[in-house]
Amino acid sequence: MQGSNSPNGSPPNNNFDTAAKSSRMQRFLKGVEWLGNLLPHPVILFVWMSVLLLLLSAVMSYFGVSVIDPRPEGTSGRSADGMIEVVNLLNGEGLARIVENLVTNFTGFVPLGTVLVALLGVGIAEHSGMISAALRGLVMNAPKKMVTFTVVFAGIMSNTAAELGYVVLIPLAAVIFHSLGRHPLAGLAAAFAGVSGGYSANLLLGTVDPLLSGITQEAARIIDPAYIVGAEANWYFMIASTFLISGLGYFVTEKIVEPSLGEYNPKDADDASVLDTQIEKVSALEKKGLLWAGISMLIFCLLLAWTIIPADGILRNPETGLVSGSPFLKGIVVFIFVFFAIPGYIYGKITGSIKNNQDVVDAMSNAMSSLSIYIVLVFFAAQFTAFFKWSNLGSVMAVSGATFLSDVGLTGPLLLVGFILICGLVNLMLGSASAQWAVTAPIFVPMLMLTGYAPEMIQAAYRIGDSTTNIITPMMSYFGLILAVAIRYKKDTGVGTLMAMMLPYSMAFLIGWTILFSIWVFVLGLPVGPGAETFYPAR
Repeated sequence: MQGSNSPNGSPPNNNFDTAAKSSRMQRFLKGVEWLGNLLPHPVILFVWMSVLLLLLSAVMSYFGVSVIDPRPEGTSGRSADGMIEVVNLLNGEGLARIVENLVTNFTGFVPLGTVLVALLGVGIAEHSGMISAALRGLVMNAPKKMVTFTVVFAGIMSNTAAELGYVVLIPLAAVIFHSLGRHPLAGLAAAFAGVSGGYSANLLLGTVDPLLSGITQEAARIIDPAYIVGAEANWYFMIASTFLISGLGYFVTEKIVEPSLGEYNPKDADDASVLDTQIEKVSALEKKGLLWAGISMLIFCLLLAWTIIPADGILRNPETGLVSGSPFLKGIVVFIFVFFAIPGYIYGKITGSIKNNQDVVDAMSNAMSSLSIYIVLVFFAAQFTAFFKWSNLGSVMAVSGATFLSDVGLTGPLLLVGFILICGLVNLMLGSASAQWAVTAPIFVPMLMLTGYAPEMIQAAYRIGDSTTNIITPMMSYFGLILAVAIRYKKDTGVGTLMAMMLPYSMAFLIGWTILFSIWVFVLGLPVGPGAETFYPAR
């Protein structure tokens, strides 16, 4: 019989092989979930790590652990004997230093103030409804052939407004796909991929940029006490990444995820009422508000350009006349605040969501109240970072690690690819971007600086690993919320189901983004952001 591949002439049983592979994948995903659940809350994790660090400082100091300082003589912070020794933080002097600086460690932690200031402006725009209306208008007015691409793109752009993408866009995408006769979980997956998998891509700077750059700066100063990392450090690479992730998200949704889901059966819904959900269209008043908000953004951008584009612009570097190191870049967080606050206020006044000054104050207050857990986290992260720096453990590990990498000859793209993969694996267990970077930056930033790479470029590589595995880890803070939305449309959806659905996005993003990064840095030699260096020290 023609077409037969089995001894008895019957077609091979591919269902068995598929089921076996699916079972292995489910076991793997459940194993990842189980390991992740063993980890404590990030706040408790920082407490434990701080205690462990203090004990290590005492033990390693007792045994006289030290390394040769690779910095040239005369460098600020270099000891007279040219050695870096582990400092005991559990003796009298060390404990006194901890007690005296506990508060200033917290208040002087760079990410704290920058995130608070940026979020004040975003809070006004979010409270007024401007960001929600803009997202709805963007997705609902897209041509049918461009709906998937637009959903992923909108997800990426929603990152400027913290949790708005998770709360608004992901459920909205499921509704839109269902209304178009497509599988609602495909819409959910596309939006989730953009919001979370594309977390480190954007056309605009958001609240996460000053947060990460502040942590990077603190880590870089273990090697170079005067090093500055601005919030705009990865801006160029973020812009290019936006279109890459949007394209990859479109391809994976259209060619892999939606075909594997098959035709949607309304009987699968856990809550039948969700199928009757109507999309709230952008009203005429909202369109008017968006128009004037957009005009105000344009005017603000033109005024800003007037201060930095001309050679004698007042926000250029007064000493060099360049944009690099200018008041504009140093004060970028202020401009993020204004960029969202003014259009948000104008939109709110036009639509009536902001009636008086009290509403503006309430908007900023609500934004601050949402940061309560973040502030608690920052307190302990700041102590851990300070202890790490004081003990010299970070410097010792950095020099030892850099020496090892040099001895084995691991440099160039392969070194950074390995770093990206490590960050992605760590993210499976520690889903918070800031918590993970606060733990790993003091180790990897100094280490990779000593191998010749700049902190800005190192941070860009970290963000790839962190973003691409967000969508497949239950440790991500909004994973439970996404699962709850999915269950409404398909009642038998489990953690493994959602992780398996998002795995193709994770793999595509990781491979595609890493290739882009390698070409961007090592082939084209482009900076990842305005004034950002690729190598350290700058060549």
